Amino acid sequence: MLDLAIIGGGPAGLTAGLYATRGGLENVVMFERGMPGGAITQSSEVENYPGIKEVVTGMELMAPWPEQCMRFGLKQEMAEVARLTRDGEGVFTVHLSDGSTHRALTALVCTGGTPRKAGFKGEEEFFGKGVSTCATCDGFFYKDKEVAVVGGGDTALEEALYLANICSKVHVIHRRSEFRAAPSTVKRAMANEKIDFITDAVVEEVYGDAMGVQGLKIRKKSGELIDLPVPGVFVFVGYDVNNAVLKQEDGSWLCDLNEWGQVIVDLSMRTSVPGLYAAGDVRIQAPKQVVCAAGDGATAALQAIEYVQHKKREAK
Repeated sequence: MLDLAIIGGGPAGLTAGLYATRGGLENVVMFERGMPGGAITQSSEVENYPGIKEVVTGMELMAPWPEQCMRFGLKQEMAEVARLTRDGEGVFTVHLSDGSTHRALTALVCTGGTPRKAGFKGEEEFFGKGVSTCATCDGFFYKDKEVAVVGGGDTALEEALYLANICSKVHVIHRRSEFRAAPSTVKRAMANEKIDFITDAVVEEVYGDAMGVQGLKIRKKSGELIDLPVPGVFVFVGYDVNNAVLKQEDGSWLCDLNEWGQVIVDLSMRTSVPGLYAAGDVRIQAPKQVVCAAGDGATAALQAIEYVQHKKREAK
């Protein structure tokens, strides 16, 4: 039986594996069907990870992590997890897509999430080259420049307010005339002189060259076409949490989630189910930063160590 099953191989999962094995847990397996590293490996520039003074790509940042994190015995199984369950004795079972299973005393879910795409032409082509889904990660690259934000919800307007502290102008493009964000957030955004609103409009295309984004073509509901020359486009049209492994055969969830499907945890990354932890972007109020996900993983691992030690003492 495993002491700890880690589902997900991003910064949270890798860090959890490092802390758990170095802290004395045995038989710790990280289930990640591909190469470890997580979503940050898709980033073209990272300059805000503590201790890394050079600007690096996400792939370069994560390259040494697996070797370090597996130094003390963490193992990776390249397999897809279909479901995580827990029996009446409190033991977890990791069900793999090929039908095999692994039992574990504790489990950590750090499967992350996926930003939704807006679907305009050039969005995929220029992702990481001017198109971004993280203002905290990439906003500084556009200091004193104009940028565009696509979306009309709370996240879109909150990120627009964040960008307004850095950029000379923020153009918010929303397909409706009214916003889905909280009235207080809308009021703050409307009152910010650096934020400009283009409503009843959709982005048709982002264009640029080998150096990156140069601008957007926006179609108003009236038919008017607007050419907006900006080097940066931030898309916030929704975020899907990768929580499928927690769904049980009867349609219920293994632990408590909020209305957006995010796993509810306390400050120790504990879920509503004893022995089950969640870390990184799959949890509530996740900052969606590598350093924070790594911290979550370390916190969860320390809790798992304590939990396993307690269970083993009880069994004696």
